[in-house]
Amino acid sequence: MNETPRVRLRERLGAAACSAKCSSGTDTQDLGATMTERSAIWRSVAFLGLGLAWAAWAFAHGKDRWPVPAEAKNVKNPLPATEASLAAAKAIYLDNCEQCHGEKGKGDGSDAPLYSVKPADFTDTHMMEEMTDGEIFYKISEGRRPMPSFKKRLTEEQRWQLVNYVRTFAPKLEPAPKTVGASVTKKVLPHKHQ
Repeated sequence: MNETPRVRLRERLGAAACSAKCSSGTDTQDLGATMTERSAIWRSVAFLGLGLAWAAWAFAHGKDRWPVPAEAKNVKNPLPATEASLAAAKAIYLDNCEQCHGEKGKGDGSDAPLYSVKPADFTDTHMMEEMTDGEIFYKISEGRRPMPSFKKRLTEEQRWQLVNYVRTFAPKLEPAPKTVGASVTKKVLPHKHQ
């Protein structure tokens, strides 16, 4: 007779559980089936756990991620953040961005509750530190539902001014001074916003 590993396992479990059969009155065939069922349940639980872990990771790392082409990420901002350009950008921001992103850039504008995707919070220091100027410029230019594209509404210069302006909302991270034998931490500086 051609034995499968499952049949051999069942026989071994049955033989090992012979004393359990004698004391409990359980048939060894039933015990083997029960062990097989338990094994299937544990496999299902393991796969469910892996599935939930993957879903949680995907939600945390992918759902709201906005992919930006590498060449766009590497584009450098040609405009310095001068007082005049920031003042001009503030007016552009209030006309075009404030209703979704809020006056202070927190993503809490009057239209924000209307959308299933929350507008970006420009006060999130870590998010703003992770994004390059090129990424912000790309997102302003191209848009992504529900955010419109501003490529045809605003000039290239105005879009770069907005990049500088939205950066003013987040407090800057500054590396703490390095000392021998101590860990290096970052400290959040208070942000100065007009």
